[in-house]
Amino acid sequence: MKQEEKQQKIHLSADLNDNLIEMRARLQNTADFIVRDLFINDIRVSLVMIEGMVSLAVLANLIVRPLLNEEFPKNTAPEDIYDFIEKQTVMAADMKDVFLFDEVFKMAMSGFVVIIIDGIARGIALGAQGFNFRSISEPSSEVNERGSREGFTEPIKINLTMVRRRIKSDKLKFESFQLGEQSKTDACLIYKTDAVSEELLREIRRRLGEIKLDVVLDTGYLQPFLEGKALSLFSEVGVTERPDTLVAKILEGRVAIMLDGTPYALIVPYLFSENFQSFDDYAHRPYFATFIRLLKYFSFLFTIYLPGLYVALATFHPEALPHALLFNIASAEETTPFPLMLSALIIHFIYEIMREAGLRLPRPVGHAVGIVGALVIGDAAVTAGLIGSPMVMVVALTAISSFVVPSLYEPVAVLRFLFIVIGGLTGLYGMTIASAVLLCNACRLNNLGVPFTSPITPFSPKAMRDVFIRSSWKVLQKGTHTVQNLRGSRLGK
Repeated sequence: MKQEEKQQKIHLSADLNDNLIEMRARLQNTADFIVRDLFINDIRVSLVMIEGMVSLAVLANLIVRPLLNEEFPKNTAPEDIYDFIEKQTVMAADMKDVFLFDEVFKMAMSGFVVIIIDGIARGIALGAQGFNFRSISEPSSEVNERGSREGFTEPIKINLTMVRRRIKSDKLKFESFQLGEQSKTDACLIYKTDAVSEELLREIRRRLGEIKLDVVLDTGYLQPFLEGKALSLFSEVGVTERPDTLVAKILEGRVAIMLDGTPYALIVPYLFSENFQSFDDYAHRPYFATFIRLLKYFSFLFTIYLPGLYVALATFHPEALPHALLFNIASAEETTPFPLMLSALIIHFIYEIMREAGLRLPRPVGHAVGIVGALVIGDAAVTAGLIGSPMVMVVALTAISSFVVPSLYEPVAVLRFLFIVIGGLTGLYGMTIASAVLLCNACRLNNLGVPFTSPITPFSPKAMRDVFIRSSWKVLQKGTHTVQNLRGSRLGK
């Protein structure tokens, strides 16, 4: 490790040949390392770049042509050429002096052209990025009926531009840094200086500074470091690929974290109630937005409790069911070879296998999984006597409900299995106790000084205007509610 740190601190020398020899040695003559030489009054100028990362048109028009067309005096010194590039021309929007070999490699691998002049112990990195990337398209995981169709893409600078375009304020700040000992992935903190808490910023910087991973390829690598210490199925870090959603959270005093190479941004701190909010809620009429939001809460409870409740009632509390329904359940389950709890576990496990297969398969053949699933979980399974028809109905309703709140699918999938087991072994009494434990666990979460279940508990009357119901914009415009204003928050300005 100490040897690597020493290599990172090696400075460029004034001898261009020595610099190029050292670069090729450290890069082990990699095939994509390109050096192009120019001669200006017998002074050698080398353009160092990585193949495929640089736009040839930008390289020719903004760098090579101005250098070759300029008439330098015969007694021109290397410093004069350096000053001409740095001060008398604007060859690129991004320009930076580099002094270390490690800086040269980082800039070249980020799409910059590094100009090194014989006789000068430093170089100039000019932005000439030309690598291919996915264009801006509609977000795939957060579909909406109205509003913007723009979603984040992989290059971080394009994503930052989409945020800046929506908040034209001098209070919006981008704070750049790097993550990953080997990958040196560009990252950025985004916040509004007049809305964010300094205590929140210090804590986030401290946690990110503790990340010692060799490679950071996705924001999912960062989530465990930003979450609290309490053991829970729920995540206290939000994820979005929509610029408008990110902007709304920043205005509420949150901090966003963006990473180069991924279209997903992190939001901290994040509240449980925000899983049930979407951008469409603020585009529709208040009464309809409230109806949709209540529907999401109901679907969340439905997908967690329905299978376990069905197993518990049919096994331990048949007297709670209507006689006609109880007769149908008994006649259907009488012909199946497995106990009710085991049947529920098997059929839900098969459903999860098919969902995962459909997710990973190429799209042209992904529909085949749906056809097979309909046969396996549907009529064929009932006809073969493996499961009862009521269980098929329960699985179908549960599966549909689980997709209403996609951000909570991971905890919902696990909780569904837990409540099936608890309901099959202990009945309604065990499910009641398990629900109380789950509720206490959610209320216990307090990451980065903000209660996870706020503003429901601790109760904040003003913030409740946008939780179960969505008030009209005439009400919402009366002051922006920031996270440090929530009851129970330990954040201060």
